[in-house]
Amino acid sequence: DVSPVVAGLIGATVLVVSVSVTVFVWTCCHQQAEKKHKTPPYKFIHMLKGISIYPETLSNKKKINRIRRDKNGTPKETGRGNLLVDAAESGLIGSDKAPDGPNAAPHVDQLPIKVDYGDELSPDQSLTPGGSKTSSPSSPGDDVMLGELTFSVDYNFPKKALVVTIQEAHGLPVMDEHTQSSDPYIKMTILPDKRHRVKTRVLRKTLDPVFDETFTFYGIPYSQLQDLVLHFLVLSFDRFSRDDVIGEVMVPLAGVDPSTGKVQLTREILKRNIQKCISRGELQVSLSYQPVAQRMTVVVLKARHLPKMDITGLSDPYVKVNVYYGRKRIAKKKTHVKKCTLNPVFNESFIYDIPVDLLPDISIEFLVIDFDRTTKNEVVGRLILGAHSITAGGVEHWQEVCENPRKPVAKWHSLSEY
Repeated sequence: DVSPVVAGLIGATVLVVSVSVTVFVWTCCHQQAEKKHKTPPYKFIHMLKGISIYPETLSNKKKINRIRRDKNGTPKETGRGNLLVDAAESGLIGSDKAPDGPNAAPHVDQLPIKVDYGDELSPDQSLTPGGSKTSSPSSPGDDVMLGELTFSVDYNFPKKALVVTIQEAHGLPVMDEHTQSSDPYIKMTILPDKRHRVKTRVLRKTLDPVFDETFTFYGIPYSQLQDLVLHFLVLSFDRFSRDDVIGEVMVPLAGVDPSTGKVQLTREILKRNIQKCISRGELQVSLSYQPVAQRMTVVVLKARHLPKMDITGLSDPYVKVNVYYGRKRIAKKKTHVKKCTLNPVFNESFIYDIPVDLLPDISIEFLVIDFDRTTKNEVVGRLILGAHSITAGGVEHWQEVCENPRKPVAKWHSLSEY
């Protein structure tokens, strides 16, 4: 016989256990259902002439596989170009376009370099000003018309989605002297946060490209449209050098009202003004060259005022350091990832063996990259020091390092987008 008190305790224990198991099973099922219907943080649909080529249900890997099948299975059409996918870390078009095979240039991890690299680019080369071509008479300038861009803006109220269709461009300047033509494509960014960055395919050998590509961006409330700016960057693709920037178009949505339907706009393409570009933050690096040991010590110290790259308003930055001899990448290293910060402190050093006679042709590229587990890593900004530095501060820093051997020289540099 069991006393009433003991019977009551046993019954209460059985009831608590039953309820706990039921709640645990329900929670697991609910989490599984949420994972299936979870909206990714960077969600958009890319429509190419009415065909969805970037549906939101595909992962990055599936997108790449699908594009490769399309490339291999269908013949290349004149004027259509190839469909491009963002590179994983560099965000550049030319990085995955170089040919693979026995004729591809070898990748060298260590200096000194005893072979002549010539002017060919490596298959995995990142885009650096080292590959910039000399300005030609047909390059964009103040006295050259850069053409016009036609696009449309619409808003889908039920889905809270901004719909931008890049239709066509007319009267683009000649960027390739050999073909007397260009290979244009367009990169579009929604400012000021730059969370949505997309690009069209490349159209080969044309000065009047017809893109007809629609990008649908979800999760943008209509009340925020007045604060956004559409930034279109018109470029010309070059397989063996840096892509040429033709010009840009800035369209504040404060003057556009898509509430009554699609609004079609035509804007003149203007010369890109780097001074007006939104700051990408600053990076502090230290360089020191030992002429006896013929070694360059590179120290990535810290960064500050980096742009917000995550939904949380922070970033997970790390720095990738690439060393170039001429236009050939010969070494690469990267720092650790600093979680949830816009002002990371790295304090990581790297040593490279660089002979004195190669020093005038050496460039060091610093890529500040935002790490993301769910989507591809995105380049926050870049800095180039050395032979192909494009800023006065970069040239001055490199000269001071060369003129003061064995002395560490640390300086702050503003990061640029290109």
